[in-house]
Amino acid sequence: MSSVLPDPDRQSVFYDGIPPKRLMAWVVDVVLILVMMLIIGVLTLTVAFWLWPLFWVATSFVYRAITIGSASATLGMRLMNIELRNATGARLTGTEAMLHTGAYLLCASFFLPQALSVAMIALGERHQSLPDLFLGTAAINRPG
Repeated sequence: MSSVLPDPDRQSVFYDGIPPKRLMAWVVDVVLILVMMLIIGVLTLTVAFWLWPLFWVATSFVYRAITIGSASATLGMRLMNIELRNATGARLTGTEAMLHTGAYLLCASFFLPQALSVAMIALGERHQSLPDLFLGTAAINRPG
């Protein structure tokens, strides 16, 4: 699959600082999902607390799919000034956002794929996670 994502050698500015920015964006997103979970727990009269893993996955999927689908970045990514781009260099569509979110949640559910994904972000040329590599996407610094 050919890609028109920015070249990491000739356009390195798009990838500068991506690993720590992705980590900070992830922390912000986890905190936001936690706050949503606490609100959902109260609104469901504690049912969400008893079924925490199920509600966590559902809340995380909806949050990530909607935010990535609408602006190609979660709120944490927007705060860190990064966004996801597909292989054509365009922002992710709603379908691509759902696929990316599903692949992320699948990787995050198992230690080895998640560890491999983190290593790929830290060491790869484009700092792509396992879902990014699978879908041909990459997180880049938002073009100014």
